[in-house]
Amino acid sequence: MIAQDQNLRDSGKAPRTRWRLWKKLARSRDGAAAIEFAILSIPYFLIVFAIIETFVAFTAEQLITNAVNTLGRQLRTGEITHGLGRDNNMDKEEFRTAFCNEISILISCSAEEIATPNKLHIDARTFATFAAIPNYIPRMSADAYSDINPASFAFTPGGPTTINMLRAYYRWQVITDLIRPYITNIRPADGSMPSDFLIVATTAFQNENYP
Repeated sequence: MIAQDQNLRDSGKAPRTRWRLWKKLARSRDGAAAIEFAILSIPYFLIVFAIIETFVAFTAEQLITNAVNTLGRQLRTGEITHGLGRDNNMDKEEFRTAFCNEISILISCSAEEIATPNKLHIDARTFATFAAIPNYIPRMSADAYSDINPASFAFTPGGPTTINMLRAYYRWQVITDLIRPYITNIRPADGSMPSDFLIVATTAFQNENYP
């Protein structure tokens, strides 16, 4: 009889003991900081890396703009010419090589990229008047979303006193800046999110009357 009573008391203790253990576990804060950090670390680091990537992309935009201004000035002063039969003449690939050298601190161009534009497009042309210079980005269509149309791009800068435009387009790869693709209409025709955004830099000038 005594043994039976003891067994009943022991069987009642077991649920109470388990309940106390669960309550103790629920109140425990051991490792809570590590768990919270693991939950918040993904969005936190996405934001941090997006900020860093935005800074690097802004630097790339400035670098391409500086390259356009530098080579545009050389075209304007006759330091670089095209089709004039001079020692400082450059053809399309030579000019692209010079441009890539200007941006090589951050952006590298392979020999294939120089020969066949994929990421970097350069458009250098002469116009009759400044008003005739296009002030828009040529696109495949007038749809809400469409890619750039490089069909009209050329390397035909003029000689002394001619009016010229030099424009560079560069497809900058997006890794963590998930917002940037949403703020451009330069996308595939189906409207899908691009994996890059387009950097554009332009300068327009009239060549000096160099000898």
